[in-house]
Amino acid sequence: MDSSNQNIIKEIAQELDCGNDCYYNPKTNELITIPNFGEMLDEDEFRESFGAEFKKVKKNKADFIKIEVLESFESFKIMERFITQIADEQFQAELEIILERKRPFQNFKNTIDNSDYRQNWFDFKQNALEKIVETQLNRGKASAQQRTEIKNN
Repeated sequence: MDSSNQNIIKEIAQELDCGNDCYYNPKTNELITIPNFGEMLDEDEFRESFGAEFKKVKKNKADFIKIEVLESFESFKIMERFITQIADEQFQAELEIILERKRPFQNFKNTIDNSDYRQNWFDFKQNALEKIVETQLNRGKASAQQRTEIKNN
């Protein structure tokens, strides 16, 4: 994969991690990011703040590949996979217990942030998000190509 594609994948993964839905136009390499609406409290303010972006995406919907913020279960699976690759069995067991209890996301974050595995977690999560983005972009490009072929026939 060339470096420009890798850069856009990295950027989209970072935006997803910040809670933004991403709309990517592979023809122009344009990326539009909009905070995931589920996170917003005031719908009117949200629409006002991101109205231009919504209009652009809606007007050119066929040109954009939408990549949405991960669902909770998807983020949970990333945490589970991270735990399995930790060499410290005691810390691994501690994290497994955290995932079984209430507030697993907050408690996982707090425990990781105060551990020697903090940077490992960030790197692992970024890598996992990049793989998800790459898969979705490839699917989106294939889908767009099929639409073009059908339209031209």
